[in-house]
Amino acid sequence: MAEPGKGVSAGFIAKNVQKKINRAQEKVLQKLGKADETKDEQFEQCVQNFNRQLSEGSKLQKDLRAYLVAVKAMHDATKKLSEVLEEIYEPDWVGRQEIHSISENSDLLWTDYHQKLVDQALLTLDTYLGQFPDIKTRIAKRGRKLVDYDSARHHYESLQGAKKKDDVKIAKPVSLLEKAAPQWCQGKLVAHIVAQSNLLRNQAEEEFLKAQKVFEEINIDLQEELPSLWNSRVGFYVNTFQNIAGLEETFHKEMSKLNQNLGSVMNQLELQYMDRASVKVEKSASPPVDESPPSTPVTKDDNHVASTSPTPHVPSIPKSPSQQRKGPPVPPPPKVTPSKDIKQENILNLFDDSFIPEISVTTPSQTVEQVNATSEVAEKEAEDKVTSVLEAQPEPKNELLENEAGTELAMPKDALPAVVTETLPATTNGAVYDTVPAEDMEMPPGFQFKVRALHDYNATDTDELNLKVGDVIFVVTHENPEEQDEGWLMGIKEIDWIQRKALKTARSVFPANFTERVQ
Repeated sequence: MAEPGKGVSAGFIAKNVQKKINRAQEKVLQKLGKADETKDEQFEQCVQNFNRQLSEGSKLQKDLRAYLVAVKAMHDATKKLSEVLEEIYEPDWVGRQEIHSISENSDLLWTDYHQKLVDQALLTLDTYLGQFPDIKTRIAKRGRKLVDYDSARHHYESLQGAKKKDDVKIAKPVSLLEKAAPQWCQGKLVAHIVAQSNLLRNQAEEEFLKAQKVFEEINIDLQEELPSLWNSRVGFYVNTFQNIAGLEETFHKEMSKLNQNLGSVMNQLELQYMDRASVKVEKSASPPVDESPPSTPVTKDDNHVASTSPTPHVPSIPKSPSQQRKGPPVPPPPKVTPSKDIKQENILNLFDDSFIPEISVTTPSQTVEQVNATSEVAEKEAEDKVTSVLEAQPEPKNELLENEAGTELAMPKDALPAVVTETLPATTNGAVYDTVPAEDMEMPPGFQFKVRALHDYNATDTDELNLKVGDVIFVVTHENPEEQDEGWLMGIKEIDWIQRKALKTARSVFPANFTERVQ
């Protein structure tokens, strides 16, 4: 059993080797132009389209795989970023549970998106490209069978051409054997030659027809399949990219919702932080307000003592453009500024209990004349006490106070201490600047009016002015009027304007309820 197997195998190999030799010989003859080649331009165009379609599909498959790798990498990066956010998110911060939920939903969205891309795009593309190797093999086989067909055709045609030569030889023998043979043998020789030639022609014709049949079967199938495959690419591309676009659209819609939720949580955290920061700023910046008990009477002396009534409630001021402010702090009660030349303890002695005359409440039996007489005595005693205090002090001189504009002002000698307190110009670092006439000074651009600080104010941000009692501020137009908050003014200190005249760097906002308009 082994020997026949080996024989069949050896014969099959020998036959294939002979076919390869014949094909190589035929191709050489065709290239040299000694043998014609069967050509089909329509089929060659189909083969070119097939090669182009295979190249485009392979490139699409490669890029789609790269896209899936990028999606996977983006998924991993997003997951790590979410894990970091959960790790740094403190337990007492608002929205901690929402952050965890957003992270889980984001992970599920990425996983689902990647899997659907594989199922609806990559696997479909792999199936589409899976038919190309078989067709490519059949195209190569058709090319080999075409060479076999041409070789068999050429061999058969050569035998057909040799038939005429044999006929001439039969009619006119020329060989010595034919001449030497007897008459009765010549007929047999001619018959043998004719039979042998016919056998060769029949074998060549049979091989030719067989090669033609095999070639035509493959050629007809490919002639039908290649155009159909070429046209199918349009529908495949449409389906593939519709799936990709639909999956990506759905993914980004869902991811957009998660991103909006994440943004909302961050806004809540910002508000929580700003509220805490604002409470701390208010506690540190707002001075305590002394309020008299409801039952305590308030005494006011128009000539000497300022009112000690509680400061009226100041409404909340809208937030400044540069900082989320709850409003300027409530100004403290006004203070009495002592005179420059009279000691503070001497001024306070004027208003102690011994100075205020005791006036009893009139009864119905008292006359108007008695009340007037008592009032005149009290006024006389007050004048005598003031005179004695002034005589005890050194004689004040007419000091000339020079303000920043160079104007000399004389302080009156006969002014009472309280009057001196009210009329003495406010100073900053010893310089008088409140009394400079506006018409003698170049006002800053956008100047509106002038105000004076009634209370100290410590700025809580870089865009606010530090105020001291008596500071004069030039109110100017806000750079962006629509951003100016109610209750806040934009201005520059008069001393800063005189010294530097740098409006852009020196101007800032300040609370209006800490000042009063003076011009």
